[in-house]
Formats: sequence, C-alpha cells, structure tokens
Amino acid sequence: MDHLVLRGCLARRDGSGSEAVLKSRQRRRSSRRPNLLKGEDLPPETVQQRSRDNRARLKAAGLAVFSEKGYQGAAIKDIAKRARLAIGGFYLHFHSKRQLLLVLMDDLLQGLSQITLAPSSPSADRDTASRPAPKSPFTPQSKWRGASHRASTDVRAAIGGLLTRAFSHDLRYLGACRAWQEAALCNHDLTRKQIHIQSWTTNRIAELFRTFQQLPNARVNLDIRGLAQAMDQLFWSLLSQATRLSKSQLRQRLDSLADLIFHGLFRDPAKPSPTKRR
Repeated sequence: MDHLVLRGCLARRDGSGSEAVLKSRQRRRSSRRPNLLKGEDLPPETVQQRSRDNRARLKAAGLAVFSEKGYQGAAIKDIAKRARLAIGGFYLHFHSKRQLLLVLMDDLLQGLSQITLAPSSPSADRDTASRPAPKSPFTPQSKWRGASHRASTDVRAAIGGLLTRAFSHDLRYLGACRAWQEAALCNHDLTRKQIHIQSWTTNRIAELFRTFQQLPNARVNLDIRGLAQAMDQLFWSLLSQATRLSKSQLRQRLDSLADLIFHGLFRDPAKPSPTKRR
C-alpha cells in the first residue's frame, strides 16, 4: 500500500502520470466519429415502410433545397413541397430544419467512417517495392531507380484514388455541407460540433499519412499533424466550392490536391538513368 501511495505522489509531483492519461483520453476521444445527434430530441422513427419512404424523401429534398438556397434561404415549406408532403408531414420526422441538417451531416460522417483509408499495394514491381529502401533514396543503381520511380507513380495514383473515393461519397451531400458551413457561422453549438468534426477528419488523415511514411522515399521529420490539418482544411474548402465547379474543374482540383499531398509526403524520386550504348 505504501508503495502505491508513494508512486501516486511521485506521478502527481512530476505530472507525467496524469498527463499521459489525459493525452490517452484525448486521442481516444478524437478518434471517435462525432455523434451529431446526441442529445437531440428527434421524433421516433417508425417501422412502417411508408413513413420510412417519406423520411427518405424529406432528406433528399433537404439536400436539394440546401444546395440551391443555403441554410438561411431554405424554408421548411419548400423542403416539404419538394418531398411532395404537407408541412405537417415534415414535423412528423424533424422538429426543425436544423435537425434535418444534423441528420444529413451525421449520415455524411457515417459514410466517411466506412471508407477504408488505406493505400493500395503498388502493382508495379511488387518485390522490389516491398524490399527495404537503400540508405540513400538516390542510389546510383539504375535498377533501383526505375523501380522507385514506378512505385512512386503507383503511390501517387493511390492517393488520387483515395481522394476520388472520399469525394464521390461527399458529392451527394454538397447541399448539406454548404448549409452546414453557413449555419455554423451563427450558431455556437454547430460551431462546436464543426470543431469536433474537423478534429476527427484531421486525425483520420494523419493516420493515413503515417501509413504512407512507411514507404520508400517518404520525408522524415515531417510535421504529420500540421500537414494533415492543412490538407483537411483544403478538402473542406474544396467541398464547399464544388457546387460551383464543373466536373472537369473538380477533377483538376482533386488532381492538384493529390499532387500536393504526394510532394508533401515524399521526396521526388530519381528518374531512371538512360542506358549507355557500348
């Protein structure tokens, strides 16, 4: 008992014990998907198919109206009309347009949590790419240079594929994202929820970046958290602008974002040396 008390006193004296516990709790908390509906007094969902269909139509109508008019411009009567329901039908499922927006954003986060953020294995020269990298990424051996260049191309393609998968899911919720960012500017509770959302998405991106750091040619001593925060902000910014972009413009922005991530995480690979003729 005396030993336990003494150890507790020493931990409190230097703060290491409590600090470690606090950091561990913070990591667990930030890794959980935010539950935007916690504490919300939502009308209970029924098991009747007709009621479920009406709810789905209201959610689809909400996405459309929020996309066209934003949060402030969206009216419940417009959402109900788009869903081909009376205004009373809206209140059977949601008490306010704020609740509808919370449900839509919670659906978005649920979908994002199910996306596997894991890079695909390089398809080119798997045996060479899986071997430990040489001490210098710019070794003069032309064979390694060629394999490193091909593997880097695959990694760049994997990053682009991840962005495309994540964004293809988000595109269905562009209206909700636009309305959410507008509403969060003037609602303290939504602002707090937005901070929690971005902390969660930043942590997911940081974990992905740490996975990429295990690959050859990855930069060392990199501020992964800072890079993840910057990429997360760019991602949300692009999402808010997507309704005003054409498909080709959106594709170009995603390609640029993939290039930015790749060059932030990896050194440029040495190009294969031309074979000298004897």
